[in-house]
Amino acid sequence: MEDEESQQRQGARLDGNREYLAFKRVAVVVAHPDDEVLWCGGLLLSHPEWSTFVAVLCRGSDADRAPRLTRVLDRLGAKGAIGDLDDGPEQRSLAAAILDLLPGTDFDLILTHSPRGEYTRHRRHEEVARAVWSLWTQGLLSTRALWLFAYEDGGQAYLPRPEGDADLRLVLPDPVWAEKRRLITDVYNYGVNTWEARTTPHEEAFHRFTTPEAATELFERYGPT
Repeated sequence: MEDEESQQRQGARLDGNREYLAFKRVAVVVAHPDDEVLWCGGLLLSHPEWSTFVAVLCRGSDADRAPRLTRVLDRLGAKGAIGDLDDGPEQRSLAAAILDLLPGTDFDLILTHSPRGEYTRHRRHEEVARAVWSLWTQGLLSTRALWLFAYEDGGQAYLPRPEGDADLRLVLPDPVWAEKRRLITDVYNYGVNTWEARTTPHEEAFHRFTTPEAATELFERYGPT
């Protein structure tokens, strides 16, 4: 029974791949170095044919994590840029910072945080999601699809895991997950018992939208608080 279930999940993953083979220009917009690996690293590793750009908004002056991001991007086959926003309430516009980091405004796919975040609780993740959606709604960003990371932790009851209502859940093949985890432990240098290493999802999940209007209900449900 276990083998049959594994084959069904693997089949679902492959079917999902066929659905978005046409994507070429992909942008990943995240709050911090390591978010691009934790929440969608397996997807990126699985698509070296994509022209991927990773925009990271915070920690540009971090002498440890910023250089590690450069090494991660090389392993992902991606380009990227990092800003230096902090996580406090007094700062410049997130929307303006996103536009400054991105190499353009027209993409096939944008991946970013969810308005509820991926765990309890980091407001910057939620704010980044809302800023990306706002730019899309205003026509300042154009994309064929917006995919939001879809994870939750039951109010800190357990490590982040895919949301039950995620539109797409991708079970990573073991070699892909192992490489993803190496990026967390070997490149970002998180110990094997850290929250980051223990969290690293073997299954990645997303809410998918093709118009800003389609995402309205999700953003209204998890409005800013």
